[in-house]
Amino acid sequence: MHTKKAIIIGSGVGGTAAAIRLAVQGFAVEVYEKNSHPGGKLSAFEKDGFRFDAGPSLFTQPQNIEELFTLANEPIEEYFSYQPIAIACKYFYENGKIVYAHTDAEKFAQELQEQLNEQPQKVTSYLQQSKKLYDNIGTIFLDNSLQKRKTWLNKRFGAALKTIRYGYIFKSLHQHNSKIFSSPEAVQLFNRFATYNGSNPYKAPAMLSLIPHLEQNQGTYYPTGGMVSITNALYKLAIKKGVQFYFDTPVQRIIQHEGYVKGVVVNNENILADVVVSNVDIYFTYKNLLQNSLHAKKVLKQERSSSAVIFYWGINKPFPSLQLHNIFFSKEYKTEFDSIFKEHKLSSDPTVYINITSKIESTQSPQGKENWFVMVNAPANKGQDWEQLKAALRTLVINKLSRMLGEDIEPLIETEHTLDPVMIEGQTASYMGSLYGTSSNSKLAAFFRQPNFEKNINGLYFCGGSVHPGGGIPLCLKSAKIVSGLVAAEAYKNTAH
Repeated sequence: MHTKKAIIIGSGVGGTAAAIRLAVQGFAVEVYEKNSHPGGKLSAFEKDGFRFDAGPSLFTQPQNIEELFTLANEPIEEYFSYQPIAIACKYFYENGKIVYAHTDAEKFAQELQEQLNEQPQKVTSYLQQSKKLYDNIGTIFLDNSLQKRKTWLNKRFGAALKTIRYGYIFKSLHQHNSKIFSSPEAVQLFNRFATYNGSNPYKAPAMLSLIPHLEQNQGTYYPTGGMVSITNALYKLAIKKGVQFYFDTPVQRIIQHEGYVKGVVVNNENILADVVVSNVDIYFTYKNLLQNSLHAKKVLKQERSSSAVIFYWGINKPFPSLQLHNIFFSKEYKTEFDSIFKEHKLSSDPTVYINITSKIESTQSPQGKENWFVMVNAPANKGQDWEQLKAALRTLVINKLSRMLGEDIEPLIETEHTLDPVMIEGQTASYMGSLYGTSSNSKLAAFFRQPNFEKNINGLYFCGGSVHPGGGIPLCLKSAKIVSGLVAAEAYKNTAH
């Protein structure tokens, strides 16, 4: 009996997780990656003794990773370790107010009462509601394919639909938060969760109020060695399970014949397979790998998610006032999102996020110094002059941080590297540099996201941040699980006949 073969295009976390799952199912798995290293956006680099995670910086839901090790029957502690973080984020407001977002709900509610005069029970009931939404609706939407009848026939799905109140779909996240909280600061804090999938809180549905559950209820964690250790652990696990990786090896095309996937073209050679999984941006997959420009255009009908400009700064002194995760809010939040989504330009008053892993692991930077990952939300690339925009943004960010921290930051920057939407697209093939493919700015965006399979090509599947269920590490890992479930169901169907 021939061993079935699966080819994965791209070794982002979704692709690598799919490779592990298919290897466990008995497939011979090969992964083709155009870069010289695994991980896609989840990579790292070192500069002048400072270590930087290049991409995602927030770690939630470690159970998604633990599940892979359990499935593969490997001891996770030999590959990966992490620790809980007591403060999910420290928020700085232009009016001088400061809020510590404790991952202990009681403490968090108390903090919002002391700093913003919010009633504690409003905060705790918001977080309880967030949990309920996630448990009842989130898990069904995020763990299953929305395009399969089986999902809709599931009893839990019917129950989930009953708990969806009209307002969660037809009200924006901002309208929802404004109704609950009395202070503009608390509204802004909870609005921010829309940016987790590159969306606009003034447009995106209130359903996104389930996102705080991940960070505030389930907890925020720090992986030892930084975020890149997630990539390293999954890569080692995949190798252990017999997965073969080919780096610096871009796939040119996906081969299909009479409604079936047949393999891929690499270095002008046909490599045959029973199953192909694309972990590449879905627009790029249709346009280049399937040469289906009609479907590619359809993908673009939905608004692109936001992108980012990142400054990686080696700062030559410690800042005791900063935590692992820090947010310096803009004064006019709505204006910031209008700039990004309506005018496709950088805001003149941006919200600035700073991640400092040396706060938790001192070896991430030279002694007495800090590695700052400084990120600003940006529009997707439409041909703007990014060099000019970055230079202007750098000044804005330095001025804002210097003002809010009460110290001139500029002379403290010892080393610097930047990343912008054009570079993001170049390195990861994310169309227009959008970090999450399409945004969730429309009411039913979740239903219009590309499903995890191609209905006209048997054996072709999709995972990663640009397809269902969405962007960010937890959802990319869930997309891999959905794909492996679809592959298993297809195999079962074929043996049953």
